[in-house]
Amino acid sequence: MRAIASLVFAAVAVLMLGGARDPILVPEVSQHEINLQQGFNGTDLLLFGAILTPEGSRAAQDYDIVVVLKGPTQSIVLREKQKVAGIWVNASSTELRSAPSYYAIASTKPIADIVDEKTAAIYELGLKWLQLSPIGAIDPEEQVRFAGGLVERNRKAGLYREDEGGVSVSEQVLYQARIRLPSQVPTGVYTAETFAITDGRVVASASSQVEVRKLGLERAIANFSENYGFAYGLLAVFVSVGMGWLAGRLFALG
Repeated sequence: MRAIASLVFAAVAVLMLGGARDPILVPEVSQHEINLQQGFNGTDLLLFGAILTPEGSRAAQDYDIVVVLKGPTQSIVLREKQKVAGIWVNASSTELRSAPSYYAIASTKPIADIVDEKTAAIYELGLKWLQLSPIGAIDPEEQVRFAGGLVERNRKAGLYREDEGGVSVSEQVLYQARIRLPSQVPTGVYTAETFAITDGRVVASASSQVEVRKLGLERAIANFSENYGFAYGLLAVFVSVGMGWLAGRLFALG
């Protein structure tokens, strides 16, 4: 009887461990391509998917879901303005190696209630934890000030966003989050990452991609400016002078 009881106990334990295995995520986005054309005034991107067991059935427990949409990273030079003799001039500056051109995060509840600071920093879960990688030596306090200035500037422009509670989960299976892309959204390939978290631990992650690109006249102008920068600059000067001359003539005739 003891052997049978031990066998039953072992079987139950195996089943319980099997049921507790980490889930898998099946992510999707409403648009894999976003085309920027004349009159584009922004759009909402829906990030959704399913939380499943390795066998493909519904997850056996609730998970917190965090969704991060990140645009192409870029190096950027930040300059701090200072008022000298009544005139604003450039003062100290620093260069950041990997600042995301766009960053948005949505979660089922506040990040501080989901993971600790170490985990948040590892996965860059939140604007506070962006790894901006300054180039060269920089005072830690100065680094915090510059990073805060960049985040605040991009937040006001709608390029950096946080939405605590912006992810909804239905029946422990389906999740969704709606993220706003502004009219001035940068072009490039974006990465949409989804994290399933329980007990402060990331147990599953998955990603998909979204391409933001210009079409039509906007694309032609952008390509021309990138490939023929000097000629584009001269053309811009000539157009400005020509428009000024034309406006002056019209004003004189009037």
